[in-house]
This record gives sequence, structure tokens and C-alpha cells, in this order.
Amino acid sequence: MNRAAGAGAAGLAAITAPIVLIVALLGGLTAVAAETATGGVDATKVPPLAQELLPHITAITTATCPELPPLWVIAEITAESSWDPTAYSSDRNGGAAGLYQLNEANWTTAGGRPWETSPPPADADVLDARRHLELAIPFVCANLKAAATHLQATGKPTSALDGMLVCHIAGCSRVTDSATGVPTAGEAGCDRTCADLVANYLDRVHTLAAQYSAEPGPVSVDDLPVPTPFDGVSALCTADDPTGGRCLTPATRHAHDEIVRVFGQPGPGAPIRSAGCWDEHAWNPDSDHPRGQACDYFPDTAGRFPEGQELQNGWRLATWLRTHAAALNVKYLIWQGRFWSPDTADTDGWGRPYTGGGIYDADDATGGHYDHLHASFEL
Repeated sequence: MNRAAGAGAAGLAAITAPIVLIVALLGGLTAVAAETATGGVDATKVPPLAQELLPHITAITTATCPELPPLWVIAEITAESSWDPTAYSSDRNGGAAGLYQLNEANWTTAGGRPWETSPPPADADVLDARRHLELAIPFVCANLKAAATHLQATGKPTSALDGMLVCHIAGCSRVTDSATGVPTAGEAGCDRTCADLVANYLDRVHTLAAQYSAEPGPVSVDDLPVPTPFDGVSALCTADDPTGGRCLTPATRHAHDEIVRVFGQPGPGAPIRSAGCWDEHAWNPDSDHPRGQACDYFPDTAGRFPEGQELQNGWRLATWLRTHAAALNVKYLIWQGRFWSPDTADTDGWGRPYTGGGIYDADDATGGHYDHLHASFEL
């Protein structure tokens, strides 16, 4: 049993109320889930049991926790138990069992039966893979929602999903009592061993999520609202920049407002984590930013290659802007090392490879526009 599994079960904060899962919903949703989106998971890459239960996982998250991508369920369980439903790790708190490696107190809070022995007997519900998922996913989701509420209220830079992971591996007080939501040595009661455990756990789950994710690319945006076309008068940089810059052109301000209307205000836990428009960009004399004609949208933390749901969020925005380029006066987009404009033919995928123009390192997370989508707009 890996170290993260046992520590995660012991450290999980009991912040949730007892969860009632309407299991009857799952039967009707499982068949649908098998034919619909599976949270960006490439089923051919995941462990065999995860592949078998993916429709069940998708049904549970759809019914009880749409904020939790199935991809993250699979990645975290791999980090916890390697998808062995009978896994058990012994510690001073009575041990942890099952796919999510929950201790007995948390398992019973989630609605499961107490264990008769330690380790639990073979017929214990905590060791039944399907039952474990039905109870543990909503339990973990409660931590996700609590972390999201705290992180949004405090403006801490950690994503809600990472807050969920910190809760599971070290306790939710490490989220609330740390400066960023991820504890460093010496804060939130975390020493160096604790801080390293948390950091390694987050890295492990992120690595697994990237390994199991479906090949990223343009996604369907048929479910998203159509933007209101820009019908104003083209002008210079005269509109306010709501991201804190000096000014925007009316067309750029209109496009930004439509993005916010459809995708929500940027912030922790939102599809767009942060945004910035007007900027001097002194190092790039050809930039549209100091003209008020461009905005950058970050689905995840700046400087980091997004993955999993954050990567899908970026593709949703890029695909939506491309789909409605005429209505929004889109001049060009740069995203995931690719450049696209209305006059650019697709080459080996979406748009053409982005070279950095001799100014940016196209292999860097920021220079290659992997951590953010750049959108320029016509006057």
C-alpha cells in the first residue's frame, strides 16, 4: 500500500454531514452515461476495473457532483489504492480501506456499515467496488464543494480540485489554515514531512490525470449560448478594461463581456481562472494588448500546463470563440502551441503550429500559450 493512501484516509477532515445518495437515479443514468461524455477520460488508458466502472462513475458524478470530473475520480483512486477494491492499510486510527482508502469513521459518515474487524471482512460494503463509489464519491464531493467555497471567498490561488486533494491527504484544515490552500512546511500544522506528502500527492494525481486524459482538442460547444454580435462603432481604446488595464476597444470589451456572460466571472473554481486584457507588453511592439485589442484567459494557474478539466475548459473557450469569430470580430487566437485566424487553414489539427515569432519560447507554458488562450479582436 502506498504511503499516500494510508495518510489520506487518516487525514481526511470530517467536515461533511451524512450524505444520502439516491441510488435509484444511478440505474437510469448508467446507460446514458455510457454513451455520453466521460469527463475527458481515454478509457483505453485506465486500469481495467476503472474502465469497467467508468459508466457507473460518470452516472454518479452526473447525479450527485457534476463539479467532479470522472477523470479525477479515476486518477485519485489510482493514487490511493491502485484500483484494488480490497486494499487495506493499517495505522493508529484503525486503518483505511477500499478504493478511496477511507477510514471507518468517514465510511460510516458517508452511509456505509461499520467494520466488524480490522481489516474489514471480505463481505464488508467498503470493499465492494460499486457500493464504495456510490458512497465515497458524494463524500469526496462534499470536501470539493467546501474547498471551492473557501477558496473563492478568500481568493487563494489553489484550484477547488486541488483543495479536494489536500482535504483527502492531509485534512481540510490544511486548506483553510494555509496561505494558498496548499500547506508549506511550518504552516497549518504541517511540518516538512507533511508538506512533502501533500506536494507529492498532488503531483501524483495530476500526472495520472494527464496520463488518463483523452487527447485534447476542439470540443462541442453546441450546449453553450450564442453570443450577441458586436454592432457598435469600431474605435480606438476608449472602453473600460474590467480586468484592471488602461482601456479596451469597444469590440474587445464586447467580446470580453460575452465571454463572461457565457463562461462566468473568472475566479477559482470557474472555467476561466483569471483574465487580463490591456498591458504595455513593451517586449513585443506588435502586440495587440497595448492597443486594447487583446485579452488572455487562463483556465488554470499561470505558468502551468493545464490538464484534465482545466485543459478541456480552455478548449471549450477556444472552440466557442472560433465558432463565433465573425460575431465577435475575432482577429486571431493562440492556444496550446497553435495559431488560428479566420484566414488560417488547419494544418495537422487546429490552426497551425505557433512559433513564438522570435519573441516567445513556444515550448514554454506561457510562451507557447499553453497556460492561457490569447484572443485578439479587430477594431
